[in-house]
Amino acid sequence: MLSNGVRLAYERSGAGEPVLFIMGSGAAGRVWTVHQTPALHRAGFETITFDNRGIPPSDVPAGQYRLDDMVADTRGLIEALGLAPCRIVGTSLGALIAQQLTLESPHLVRCAVLLATRGRSDVTRQALTRAERALAASGLQLPDAYRAAKSVLEMLSPATLNRDAEVTSWLEVFEMSGGRSAAGRGQSWVELPPDHLAALRGVTVPCRVVAFADDVIAPPHLCAEVAEAIPGCDYTVIADCGHLGHLERPDEVNRAILEFIDKY
Repeated sequence: MLSNGVRLAYERSGAGEPVLFIMGSGAAGRVWTVHQTPALHRAGFETITFDNRGIPPSDVPAGQYRLDDMVADTRGLIEALGLAPCRIVGTSLGALIAQQLTLESPHLVRCAVLLATRGRSDVTRQALTRAERALAASGLQLPDAYRAAKSVLEMLSPATLNRDAEVTSWLEVFEMSGGRSAAGRGQSWVELPPDHLAALRGVTVPCRVVAFADDVIAPPHLCAEVAEAIPGCDYTVIADCGHLGHLERPDEVNRAILEFIDKY
């Protein structure tokens, strides 16, 4: 479907009140279907997943994307599909999109679950971002094996890294997807608005922030700042998982999502 001038690939499944899932950087919406959407279907919800701009088969516009672009894409999807007001679950970049939607278009959002989110970047996260942008701008393609090894260290918990069988499986997954690492490069330029934490004090939509205890990309202290800024925001931390907590600890994440959206 066409949204904000960009064609977005999406999937609706299940039956019941709608829950929109927004994926993070460089990943396809179908990642949600591994663990999250089946759990919500069993609980009686309809789910909508989609591929953000930059992720085929959605359009891949040239250039550097802005958060405003991606928020407008999601807003258009909600409106075109008649989902409003809907429950929203976002992770990482998807959580930033969801946060901004709650500010700009609260009439579209019934409640929001924000996984692995943040309201600012500290020095460490700024350095990681600069490094990724330099790589994207260079046009270099790193060897798949290197990308895979780097990804497990950045994305997973030490609890997982210490289990050889699990790490072997993750390395295989990351290496097989390495050839698609250029996907979503435009997303690497998305930045938070200035004073975003201050702006979040104006959110009127019920929100829950879910942090992953061993997350290197969006560590709990940055997640907690978002929860503190949003009035009445609920906050929970899930142990023994990194930035991909929705895949490392799916049962715990699904419980955190359902417990909250059931209230609204």
